[in-house]
Amino acid sequence: MEFEAIPGVGTKTADALAELDDPERALRTGDVAALTRAPGVTEGRAASIARAAIRTEHDDPGGFLATDRARELYRDALSLLQERTVTTYAEKRLETFYPSAAESRIEEVREFAARAMERDPAPEVLDALAGVEPLSSPPDVTVRDRCLATADAERYAAAREAVPELPVEVVDDARELAELARGYSTVVALDEEFAGVAVEGDVRVEPDATEDPAEVVPERPLAFFAANRDRLLAAAEVHRAADLDAPLDLDELEAALARVDADGEVAGDEELDRLTTALADLDAAVSAAESVANDRMREAIRERDVTIEGADLLSLVEQGAGVDSLLSRELADEYDGAVAAARDHLVDALALDAGEAEVARRAFPDEPTFPVERDESVVSRLREELQTAKSRRAERRKRELAGTLADRREPAERLVEAALELDVELAVARFAEDFDCTMPEFGGRGFEIAGGRSPLLDVPFEAVEPVDYGVSGVALLSGVNSGGKTSTLDLVALVVVLAQMGLPVPAESVRLQRFEQLHYHAKTQGTLDAGAFEATLREFGALADGARNRLVLVDELESITEPGASAKIIAGILEELRERDVTGVFVSHLADEIRDVADYPVAVDGIEAKGLVDGELVVERSPVKDHLARSTPELIVEKLADGGEDGFYGRLLEKFE
Repeated sequence: MEFEAIPGVGTKTADALAELDDPERALRTGDVAALTRAPGVTEGRAASIARAAIRTEHDDPGGFLATDRARELYRDALSLLQERTVTTYAEKRLETFYPSAAESRIEEVREFAARAMERDPAPEVLDALAGVEPLSSPPDVTVRDRCLATADAERYAAAREAVPELPVEVVDDARELAELARGYSTVVALDEEFAGVAVEGDVRVEPDATEDPAEVVPERPLAFFAANRDRLLAAAEVHRAADLDAPLDLDELEAALARVDADGEVAGDEELDRLTTALADLDAAVSAAESVANDRMREAIRERDVTIEGADLLSLVEQGAGVDSLLSRELADEYDGAVAAARDHLVDALALDAGEAEVARRAFPDEPTFPVERDESVVSRLREELQTAKSRRAERRKRELAGTLADRREPAERLVEAALELDVELAVARFAEDFDCTMPEFGGRGFEIAGGRSPLLDVPFEAVEPVDYGVSGVALLSGVNSGGKTSTLDLVALVVVLAQMGLPVPAESVRLQRFEQLHYHAKTQGTLDAGAFEATLREFGALADGARNRLVLVDELESITEPGASAKIIAGILEELRERDVTGVFVSHLADEIRDVADYPVAVDGIEAKGLVDGELVVERSPVKDHLARSTPELIVEKLADGGEDGFYGRLLEKFE
């Protein structure tokens, strides 16, 4: 697929789409989640691109919604569906559904809708969907505790490109390699000539390391799972709640994710936790150990009576000896006990192993001194050993975990995409369930609606009276004011829009032809001035000259000018549309006048009022075929005539006959 051939896709967007793993599939299927992974493509933009790509795929020129009112009805229908989504993704994904004249597109969505209507929108599934979002790109990873090393310039350049997360160092010989090993916890040498070289530290010779970056930078795959941990867990819960077939083992995925924290570090490893805690607590533990030793010494000094003979004191002074010598002679045992207590405290507080404990014990000198003070060089060495041990263990565990997760990225992406697509399906299922929908049938001419109920009316859906109505050709729809003529037009338009989107419709049954366009002209507010009147006539002139297989709905066109002229104009329009096999419904109060001036017997249907009850109209909402409905004034006069008063109302009623 040529990306720039898609309407609205320029060079920059085409380049961004090309970075996706399978952009053609995403465009063809309207996969908004996949498209949003392209750099700079938002969900709204992805929906727009997908819609344009779908039109291109089905050779659909668009333009089915030919008027503002038709487009408004589509937006209303779309809103009803979007209100039943849980995720923002599904809300945007539904925007890729649109009314089309392309049979292949309609059938494609009909197959989707048929599957969707079999879904069960159970509360536990909807609750689980609340935590699902499209996967995000992980942040860039930078690793400072290990490096790659090479003596070859070309290999150096290739390594920097293949593994930008790691420093790449140039070394000429084993001595320089050894120097690197003192500065990094791990050095990966890329040159075979370093094999067998004895170097102190963690130095590995791996000439093929850059071919599998996850081996030397396990942080790369882990960053993806860390950034999307909650979304993946939510998607797994959706699959369980909805009993979906998962593309990977959910138990294994959850177990692996439990070992990754939000920063991409290994979690749940006791030894790594011990080393991390020991590093964090090292300074505090050393200070506490000093206090233990000094407290013991102060107590020992307070409790001891130290007697020094004059000759001994003179000898100590002459020798330049200080308190340390006095301690060594008089309190040697107490000092040994105090230092032993300090050492034990440090080892226990940091939970050090045998090797670490051996280093830690040297942090307090054997020679007596007061106050007792740490040996900073020993503490620094202990810190380095703990840090090195931590880094090496973390890398080892990351490599193990990355090996488990690296091959699961693609199925993990499908796991989330399936959960998000389920939300789209459930929105359709909920729409069909909430409004008692059925799948329409295509065939024949015109439309036939049985038991249709509009969810757009300003009353609870349960209170909406069902309407039966069908038209083949062009018909006038008459009826009393507030009898439901406009709502009938809205129902017809809504049913046709949904049907040609490929979606279920709110009716017991529907049959319709596949229309090329929908022209819905709403009622004009007030008589038009000369300029607006001319513009309206030009619009209907273009309509009359247009293609066949259109549905035209017009609400009270007579309001554009005087009744006499309106009747003639409407009659002329009906005559033109009849010649072009257009299906149309014109709501009008001038049905009699239009029939009088038309050059053929115009079909007139009527929404009949049964009468007035307590001043309120009682109406039969389904239009009666070939019937001119009575007006509200006629009903009022009839009611007065039935009152048994003088003959004025009876004679007035005769004028309506």
